[in-house]
Amino acid sequence: MLGPSAHLDSFARDNLPPMADWPDLLLDGFDYPERLNAAVELTDRMVEKGFGDRTALIGNGRRRTYKELADWTSRIAHVLVEDYGVKPGNRVLIRSANNPAMVAAWLAATKAGAVVVNTMPLLRAGELGQIVDKAEIGLAVCDTRLMEDMVACAKASRFLEQVVGFDGTANHDAELDRAALAKPVTFDAVETGRDDVALLGFTSGTTGAPKATMHFHRDILIIADGYAKEVLGVTPEDVFVGSPPLAFTFGLGGLAVFPLRFGASAALLENASPPKLIEIIEEHGATVCFTAPTAYRVMLKAMEEGADLSSLRAAVSAGETLPAPVYEEWMEKTGKPMLDGIGATEMLHIFISNRFGDSHPACTGRPVTGYEAKIVDDQMAELPRGEVGRLAVRGPTGCRYLADPRQRHYVRDGWNITGDSFRQDAEGYFHFAARNDDMIQSSGYNIAGPEVEAALLAHEAVLECAVVGAPDPDRGQIVEAHVVLAEGVAPDAATVLRLQEHVKATIAPYKYPRRIVFAAALPKTQTGKIQRFRLREDDA
Repeated sequence: MLGPSAHLDSFARDNLPPMADWPDLLLDGFDYPERLNAAVELTDRMVEKGFGDRTALIGNGRRRTYKELADWTSRIAHVLVEDYGVKPGNRVLIRSANNPAMVAAWLAATKAGAVVVNTMPLLRAGELGQIVDKAEIGLAVCDTRLMEDMVACAKASRFLEQVVGFDGTANHDAELDRAALAKPVTFDAVETGRDDVALLGFTSGTTGAPKATMHFHRDILIIADGYAKEVLGVTPEDVFVGSPPLAFTFGLGGLAVFPLRFGASAALLENASPPKLIEIIEEHGATVCFTAPTAYRVMLKAMEEGADLSSLRAAVSAGETLPAPVYEEWMEKTGKPMLDGIGATEMLHIFISNRFGDSHPACTGRPVTGYEAKIVDDQMAELPRGEVGRLAVRGPTGCRYLADPRQRHYVRDGWNITGDSFRQDAEGYFHFAARNDDMIQSSGYNIAGPEVEAALLAHEAVLECAVVGAPDPDRGQIVEAHVVLAEGVAPDAATVLRLQEHVKATIAPYKYPRRIVFAAALPKTQTGKIQRFRLREDDA
């Protein structure tokens, strides 16, 4: 049963899926009061605990202490309520790159009891319009440098009535900022229920209508009190950096929720390219980094040229499965493990992970405390250890789509079916095989693309690669590798043969790439995730 709600606008609760379609929620050990506002816990409560003078956020020339963040978010909350009429339960869209001002806007809207939808700069007016229509959003708060598409969206929308600009730089030269400067630094935050929806996370899916995942106030704290506490062991001395957009739940957790929950700091980058990440790690002595394996490969090369990454105690691999060669090279050069894990927008954050002192190459690890996982077939029957099947997971968070029939595809028999193929070994560790749609069926064999990628990446001639199944009249599909070569390597037939023979010698010969396509770069999302679907579309 859901607890009490403070939402005057009941849209979110009204559009939760039927209870019968929810996953089982395992909440033992995650006890929160019925009335809970996640933003208060991450700001005002931290000041009460004595963290007021400590740095919370760094970026774009700004350095905000916890006290400054608490005060500024209270000022903005006043503006949202008093000047723009935000009522508890209203949806508020935020459009910005990663910077302290975006975090402040998110926290302020959450203090005001709004349901926040964070979006990233790459989205255009049409894509924003889909989100606005799905969530029936009436107010957008936007970095003034990104107003064009937001205004265009508003002009075409029957829901979006107001677009307010804020200053994402070190100044306060925007409408929202100027209004906030005139407001009090205290705000009576809305006493939302722990089961009130606080956040709508839109999936970064590649096809079809967007899906919005619904997350409660308690969910935001659960990912910190679970994964961040148990696996990362966050302390107030930590400085977080990373490349995932705050608009994605993975980035919001890793670069805002986790540090703020434990009195740590986050150094935010609008352009989190590997060279910029290296620069900010060195400048601020960052200790925890979230980025993709491809970025870590660049960082490893930079270490050979003198980059100092010795301050990092935790390198969390995100966005793509972590190839064993990258893990092993990182261990060799730093002496510290790289923590691979798997999460999902539907689950809010990571639910299976390696640990310090218990990490292995080509292994995703064990379930985070509170979660259970198993490998099942298409009929939900559990498979024997060692067999590849669908990953099913349940725990304190789980999938709740906003008014979407696809809820029944993601949740079956109380379990979340993530869309990933895994196997579980005899010791209970989980090993990623592929996304279900990345499994290649060739001449009766099931071949996991990431396994072939790992074999290719172990060759010194390969800088990056992506493996897909290409249509073939005789075999159904063949293994096709798109390869970015290391500097100075010739993209010729001799290199093709050398790479093919290397794969045959590394894994079962039938898995070798029968076709190799050389590329200058691979298509990627803003989070660094390789867009294999685009490679498949090119083949089609």
